[in-house]
Amino acid sequence: MWWTYALLSAVFAALTAVLAKVGIKGVNSDLATAIRTVVILVVAWGIVFARDSATDFNALTPRNWLFLVLSGMATGLSWIFYFKALQLGKVSQVAPVDKLSVAIAIVLSVLFLGETLTLKAALGAALIIGGTLVLIL
Repeated sequence: MWWTYALLSAVFAALTAVLAKVGIKGVNSDLATAIRTVVILVVAWGIVFARDSATDFNALTPRNWLFLVLSGMATGLSWIFYFKALQLGKVSQVAPVDKLSVAIAIVLSVLFLGETLTLKAALGAALIIGGTLVLIL
């Protein structure tokens, strides 16, 4: 079932790029990112309360907090740079470069999480890098 959610994530990420490109026309990209973040905040907390997931709040450890905060900071910086790139460049160029995150995540998962780098994953990462180069050059 994970692949269904991953595919939905990809579809909505693609929509994000196109909708954001239209939405940031003539707007400061940092302001646009802040507006997007507020919307995400409201939606995310709405889902937490609708699913009664707030009861899990007490189960968070200091380690959970640390890494969730760091992840949030990384996400925020990613969005700020993504929106600035969209404001300055074409979606057809910015989106592929952004998706280099897949290849980078594979490398980081091997280095920091101890995941095994399979031939399939290495080849996939290489193809992503190659495809990105084809699309942006």
